[in-house]
Amino acid sequence: MIIAADEKPHFWDEASAQLMRRDRILRKLIPLHGSEALSASATPFMTLARAIIGQQVTIASAESLWQRFTDKCGRKPTPGSVLKVSGDELRAAGLSKRKTEYVLDLAVHFAEKKVRPATWASMDDEAVVADLCAIRGIGRWTAEMFLIFSLRRPDVLPLDDASLLKAISLHYFSGEPVSRFEAREVAQAWAPWRTVATWYLWRSLDVLAHQN
Repeated sequence: MIIAADEKPHFWDEASAQLMRRDRILRKLIPLHGSEALSASATPFMTLARAIIGQQVTIASAESLWQRFTDKCGRKPTPGSVLKVSGDELRAAGLSKRKTEYVLDLAVHFAEKKVRPATWASMDDEAVVADLCAIRGIGRWTAEMFLIFSLRRPDVLPLDDASLLKAISLHYFSGEPVSRFEAREVAQAWAPWRTVATWYLWRSLDVLAHQN
């Protein structure tokens, strides 16, 4: 995704430069995406709904499900627009019974102001994770995706993310399976910019997919 320079997180260029100095793999990957960065996100509700829908499926499947979901609930779904759609309609759009329940519960939380998104920007990462994980259907992975894509926090390392582990496996372990412990060891060199390193590793998988 190519975005205007003023839409980049304020830390992006400094982080990218430091990561290239510290890490031989990122030194090769980052220049391939010089005009790109983590872009501004949608609303907190949309970001969380999209993360729930994308749980435990491939990126391509998540995109397909999101498209079908927005066909039902509007291109920019709101809690109100989602609550106007029945559970049966959401399941017909491809959502599992459980994801349907989670998305509807999320919509209720926002509609009834059981969550306070305005407070999240001033809270530290772990406090936001704890707040989000109190919502049914939101676990650590979903909360970390929110930290990255909505709050754009600079130092998030989503060790439960299959795509990140795959990229670390391919680039640092010659394709051998990698444990969360091994991934964390590799990522030590990236702090305090682990979000940025993660984003470039995700993008590297997009490049490989287009080469195949």
